[in-house]
Amino acid sequence: MAELSEALLSVLPTIRVPKAGDRVHKDECAFSFDNPESDGGLYICMNTFLGFGKHYVEKHYEKTGQRVYLHLKRTRKLKEEDANSTAGDPPRKKPTRLAIGVEGGFDIPEEKYEYDEHVKIVILPEYLDIPRDGLEGLPDMVKDRISSAIEAILTADSASRKQEVQAWDGEVRRVSRHAFSLQQLQNGVRIPPCGWKCSKCDMRENLWLNMTDGSILCGRRYFDGSGGNNHAVEHYRETGYQLAVKLGTITPDGADVYSYDEDDMVLDPNLAEHLAHFGIDMLKMQKTDKTMTELEIDMNQRIGEWELIQESGVQLKPLYGPGYTGIRNLGNSCYLNSVVQVLFSIPDFQRKYVDKIEKIFRNAPTDPTQDFSTQVAKLGHGLLSGEYSKPAPSDGEQQLDQKVQGIQDGIAPRMFKSLVGKGHPEFSTNRQQDAQEFFLHFINMVERNCRSSENPNEVFRFLVEEKLKCLATEKVKYTQRVDYIMQLPVPMDAALNKDELLEYEEKKRQAEEEKQPLPELVRAKVPFSSCLEAYGAPEQVDDFWSTALQAKSVALKTTRFASFPDYLVIQIKKFTFGLDWVPKKLDVSIEMPEELDISALQGTGLQPEEEEMPDIAPPLVTPDEPKAPMLDESVITQLVEMGFPMDACRKAVYYTGNSGAEAAMNWVMSHMDDPDFANPLVLPGSSGPGSTITCPDPPSEDSVATIVSMGFSRDQAMKALRATNNSLERAVDWIFSHIDDLDAEAAMDISEGRSAAESISESVPVGPKVRDGPGKYRLFAFISHMGTSTMCGHYVCHIKKDGRWVIYNDQKVCASEKPPKDLGYIYFYQRITS
Repeated sequence: MAELSEALLSVLPTIRVPKAGDRVHKDECAFSFDNPESDGGLYICMNTFLGFGKHYVEKHYEKTGQRVYLHLKRTRKLKEEDANSTAGDPPRKKPTRLAIGVEGGFDIPEEKYEYDEHVKIVILPEYLDIPRDGLEGLPDMVKDRISSAIEAILTADSASRKQEVQAWDGEVRRVSRHAFSLQQLQNGVRIPPCGWKCSKCDMRENLWLNMTDGSILCGRRYFDGSGGNNHAVEHYRETGYQLAVKLGTITPDGADVYSYDEDDMVLDPNLAEHLAHFGIDMLKMQKTDKTMTELEIDMNQRIGEWELIQESGVQLKPLYGPGYTGIRNLGNSCYLNSVVQVLFSIPDFQRKYVDKIEKIFRNAPTDPTQDFSTQVAKLGHGLLSGEYSKPAPSDGEQQLDQKVQGIQDGIAPRMFKSLVGKGHPEFSTNRQQDAQEFFLHFINMVERNCRSSENPNEVFRFLVEEKLKCLATEKVKYTQRVDYIMQLPVPMDAALNKDELLEYEEKKRQAEEEKQPLPELVRAKVPFSSCLEAYGAPEQVDDFWSTALQAKSVALKTTRFASFPDYLVIQIKKFTFGLDWVPKKLDVSIEMPEELDISALQGTGLQPEEEEMPDIAPPLVTPDEPKAPMLDESVITQLVEMGFPMDACRKAVYYTGNSGAEAAMNWVMSHMDDPDFANPLVLPGSSGPGSTITCPDPPSEDSVATIVSMGFSRDQAMKALRATNNSLERAVDWIFSHIDDLDAEAAMDISEGRSAAESISESVPVGPKVRDGPGKYRLFAFISHMGTSTMCGHYVCHIKKDGRWVIYNDQKVCASEKPPKDLGYIYFYQRITS
């Protein structure tokens, strides 16, 4: 005891009590996915509050000299009430909102296990163990300080828990504009608490109460013939009465309210008052019918797309081992899971992060949880090592359930998700995201962190050649830009089954008129060759400013490949905008080829018989002030209100010569896929930032220092910040989009954590490095999306490994029986080298 007391007294000055703002990492190791349930438990530094597994705690001690750690070890076992539960237990309350952890939403899943937790203090390097209750005999002041630190660590919200399944609302209903001015007729109608029936048919479910006149009518008919007979919506068309509430969903917490005028589910803050008008007391009502959320989920599960993509109807063989590790869904993180599974199946990402993991960890900063390379290497090792590719713990009943076979414990990349989403308006949330947008976001982060070192992004990077031909003068203009994704249009008019589609639409129309079940869904079948032809076809550009004419003209734009990447990423443009600007998904099947040859799309550059247009900037409205162009603010405002970025709208008005909203809109639609679409306006022929909107304040030194730490010079950092109105996030994007314009001879400051010798020995290429080779490819992976929008639904990926297709569906990793290659969203092709 004397030895332990002496050891504790020697480390006492290093023991801290967590304060507000301290991140306590007590659920996950900073360098691995070890946690308190792992065999060696978790060691929490009582000074920095970083967590370490058994393999890394000694290395942290050797690097920092920190000796005292709180050791947590948990043993999981089934709760007694679960083991002794009976069939008579009451069912859980069903959700009324598409949300997690909020009122009316899905409950955060109740933990069915309980834990035996063992807590002790460990002092390195001797590994002296001091039980939590073994502090007797120490001076009171010492004992109180240590006890306070232990209690504060155990009760603190862990950093990972804050990023886990939080209150998330995927239904995002807005307050109806009719809620505060709803007209309610004084017609004496009183609604009973039960026993409702449609006033125009015999339906007794899916009933809606019109909150203006008290009519009870059935809802809409669904595609499969279920639902109602459309009497409620027909009543709205006859009367114009806007709001209706679904009977059977009314509870003290709320109800499903629909606005026919706004064509959406809405919120009604005065719902209790509006229901009381018809004698309904919300506080006494109970749920007796499915909510629209539950019906939508049921419908999605019945639609073939979900079953086909997840291969739900087939008994799949579970796979375990290196490269077959599942990833837990941290709350709509399936988009992230699918993308990183594919990326770490590519050798270049494995070499960059996994093969060099020891060096990366050795050079990690004081807080490795905030270091990009460390967390990416940790993720890659977790996926490829096989250490976490084991069946999830389950009770005997679960083991007999075929549905859970293949579900692993897997890894939970909380630190990674938190880091890559930090400061991003979408990826920092628990909302569903577009996998393509996350892929580009991650690629951008890799670019920032690989400025002066090996860059795995080179496998995707290629040059696009764009040719603009003025039809009036026959002169041409060639430009090149960097891209990472080939966005393939879907020409629906090229569908092979047009007759079937027309027949389906006619049967559907008749069924709706006759109020009969809808026919079985017919999906458009579009040949891949037609998509490729549409990509390479010339596109007409109206209101094109021809420098050869010094006037507006019509031009043809042709897109070709100036180089072919090692890995070709193809996004099928299934998502489009309707006339109402609402995103819609094309229900289409495209039979993607196993092998692909796009050599015919190789660019040729300027041909001997072609004549280039002169490189002259278009005229400004005020030529005497060339650095401050006068732009039509009313047109800019119109475009911004449609949801386009301000800088893109300014460029649209400038490049169309202030010729009106229609011309500017056409420019926006033609350039939406440009990588610099949202970059600030820089006048052609100018030196760059001097020609943008002037920035009144000098760039902050903190922002300059951040960019300099990435390997850029101070002059380049200042230039980028001035060009983007001192926005650090946009400045970093700008600097990578204008690498060709930067002075290649500028002195590069040493990146943080690198020696001068390392920095000097590595040459910094001028402009982005691209690889080139034959345009022949073989399919090796694809990501599929289920649902009506990229903002909802679910993602899974299929990857070809060891000659067979494997499906990665979050924690479930199995051999694929029928990979749905025709229903994918993003495809990854690998160059055929032989």
